[in-house]
Amino acid sequence: MPDRIEIARWLAWVAAATLLVLLVLPIAALVRRAVTEWDGLTDSSREVMREALILSAYTSAISLGLVILLGTPLAYLLARKQIPGKAIIETLVDLPLVLPPAVAGLALLMAFGRRGLVGSTLEGWGITIGFTTTAVVLAQVFVSSPFYVRTARAGFDRVDQELEDAAAVLGADPWMRMRAITLPMVRSSLGAGAVLAWARSVAEFGATIIFAGSILGETQTMPLAIYGRFEAGDLETALLLGVVLLFVSMLVLLSVRVGGGRNGAMARW
Repeated sequence: MPDRIEIARWLAWVAAATLLVLLVLPIAALVRRAVTEWDGLTDSSREVMREALILSAYTSAISLGLVILLGTPLAYLLARKQIPGKAIIETLVDLPLVLPPAVAGLALLMAFGRRGLVGSTLEGWGITIGFTTTAVVLAQVFVSSPFYVRTARAGFDRVDQELEDAAAVLGADPWMRMRAITLPMVRSSLGAGAVLAWARSVAEFGATIIFAGSILGETQTMPLAIYGRFEAGDLETALLLGVVLLFVSMLVLLSVRVGGGRNGAMARW
């Protein structure tokens, strides 16, 4: 009778191999089909791809800049300061991670749409946000900011405050301590968080399509273009855009794991 431990080990290998096949097979099929369909692209399909790529690059760059600019101070405060309502703030920061994208889109629309809480006031001033490129950026910031804040905060948590205290004793002011000690030590975490946030922005779909719509050249990012082309029967363009996003995702994961992950930037994930 086979040893029970050997049977359990064999079953574990079978289960692991089955899951890997389920993960790899769709990806391999996507790449294979996209390669064979490359010659089927029309000029209009190429235009859709070009517009979607440009818009995704443009909006994700802006949203990443906003996330870094606004998220770094928040991550530092959450890591170092005992602020009132800290648990509530942390919950609000993490909420987009578990919030269904459709709900996020509706929430943004109710806040910044023409009849929204803030949008109605802005509309009176001649400022429209909903269904514009600005709406795409706001949706990307909303869904991607937790990835940066969580990773950046983990970096700030790991900094030895005794080094900063020693520098203070030697006469270093807060800005000098931040520039010479803190930021160099959290650089890898900030970089990993930025890459994750950028990747989430590029891949955003649900909140964008509800809050910004899918307007070619204005709000139709790559995920929206994939959906639109698939619905229109243009499988070739959808496949090629899908492969682009696939390779972007793989490069993001590799860069985070090889770079930031080496220094524990992924510790909170």
